[in-house]
Amino acid sequence: MNRNFLMLALLLAGTPVLAHPGHGGHGGFAAGLLHPLTGIDHLLALLAVGIWSARQRALAPVFLAMMAAGALAGMSGMRLPMLEGGIALTVVLVGLMVAAAVRLPALPAAALVGVCALWHGNAHGLELPQWPAAVGFLLASAALLMLGGRLARLAPARVAGGVIAAAGVALLAL
Repeated sequence: MNRNFLMLALLLAGTPVLAHPGHGGHGGFAAGLLHPLTGIDHLLALLAVGIWSARQRALAPVFLAMMAAGALAGMSGMRLPMLEGGIALTVVLVGLMVAAAVRLPALPAAALVGVCALWHGNAHGLELPQWPAAVGFLLASAALLMLGGRLARLAPARVAGGVIAAAGVALLAL
């Protein structure tokens, strides 16, 4: 019961595509820690990757490593093309992987989540280009990935994937 309440609270805490605006490059560890929790796009992607990783194995560490790489690129001023649309598309894609219970060979699965992570990390690095913020958002991201892994044990995990994919489609429309 408490885990379900925590999941619901986290989902309600996110605001549509608001993880990025308003930081203006300011913020330290606390801003980084809150960053993945205050944007529904990041929150849902991380939960979906956590769910898929529990079933596919070892995707969460790949996501974190590639997210850090994307953040480093963002911190150095590099912006990936179609950043917001790319992030929303990753929510759709990973949500569909969970909903369809897709199992891929390790390398293609790692490549898929790695590309998704680059977009998420790049947005974080552009908005919060300080090292304490990077540490904060990587820690929060790791916690959300672990929470997703725990959610994978629940019977409606595939349904959650469908909801996440639908939310990603809504984000694309914004």
